[in-house]
Amino acid sequence: MNRHLVVLHRWRDRHARYEDYLDHSTHHVTYVTTRLALDSVPISAAAAVVVPATDDTAAVWRAVAELRTRFGPPARLLALNEGDLDTASIIRERLGCAGQNPSELARFRDKLTMNRIVSEAGVPAPRFADASGEHAVRAFVDRHGLPVVVKPRRGTASRGIVRLVSDADLSQLRALPSEPRLVQEYCLDDIVHIDGLWMGDRLGPWRASRYINTCVDFTRGQALGSVEIDDPQLLRPLEEFTTQVAGALSTEPWVFHLEAFVGTATDGRPAIRFLEAGYRVGGAEIPFVWREVHGIDLMRAAADIQLGRTPSLPVPEQWRTAGWLLVPSPVPAPCRVTAHDLPTPQDPTEAPYAAVVPAVGRVIPRVGGYEHVGARFRFRGDSSGEVEKAVLRTAEQFRLECVAETEVHSGGGRPACGLDR
Repeated sequence: MNRHLVVLHRWRDRHARYEDYLDHSTHHVTYVTTRLALDSVPISAAAAVVVPATDDTAAVWRAVAELRTRFGPPARLLALNEGDLDTASIIRERLGCAGQNPSELARFRDKLTMNRIVSEAGVPAPRFADASGEHAVRAFVDRHGLPVVVKPRRGTASRGIVRLVSDADLSQLRALPSEPRLVQEYCLDDIVHIDGLWMGDRLGPWRASRYINTCVDFTRGQALGSVEIDDPQLLRPLEEFTTQVAGALSTEPWVFHLEAFVGTATDGRPAIRFLEAGYRVGGAEIPFVWREVHGIDLMRAAADIQLGRTPSLPVPEQWRTAGWLLVPSPVPAPCRVTAHDLPTPQDPTEAPYAAVVPAVGRVIPRVGGYEHVGARFRFRGDSSGEVEKAVLRTAEQFRLECVAETEVHSGGGRPACGLDR
């Protein structure tokens, strides 16, 4: 029986292999996409409607209404990018079709809600509160002191995060756009991300990685890297932490991207605290290294869950170590690439196994997220140390030169973008 299945799609690259998840020959699989991502819609799609943005709920609703007229009421709506989860949940509710609705999604998108749930489950976390206005932030500071972080409760990719280190900084809050926010203690500990599948009662395959620099640093023009962790003394407590968080947030299967602070307790053991959680496959190069290095398609599991199927993923007998690097453009996008260079290393283990670098003459568009950046690199090796060495070498030696669409970058190109260790 033919069913109508709608996909919200915003990637130009092959983050998701929709043809592997949906039978396009049996069902009417239609796509709501952007002009930038239209070329990566499968040729077997029944139809594709272009919208200005896939998180523009009004535009997506009009597109889905058009597709519903042509192919009948959608049975399922698939949205694998975090930025599209809210829109997808709203459209599902309006259509009355199966799948996650706004109230079910809230614990994974509203940072205040998720922090409350996780804290009530006994998971350590920095102190936090609703930042309903400047008065609420001042009250939090009076109780807990500075510095603090204020961020959107439904933000993605470190959008709109503000760090306040003095009383004078509180005036910055008046200039922020109006939206629900969270205030939280500022934490200096290292940040790790943990990715994988929660089966509902236990962990499926999972990996923990340490960031090199931070996502906030990336928004300020610094490179962002990540290296998977192979230290068993840290992985054991991270596994316990991940099990506790994933189970607190849902007793149903879900693909997770968790972030946590990792410091050192007084007894020398790791001190792990919750940062936030995402109901989706991690961004940047995470879906690629999982497929290419580990042989696991996390996107398939996420698609299975949204399509009402039970996810099942293999667990390798022996894991290799993966990593990735994002380099921002040297001038704000949109900008045109004029030159790039990465010297070949003498040691082949220090070379990325994959690189996505815009060709000379190509314009890097101004699009949120981590796909359309200056350059993207992927790495694999036999240890965290080996992969980290390759990431740092690439960051230090890669050169990218761009010009703005209206003026030439005064620096004449990008200096080495070395990462902080």
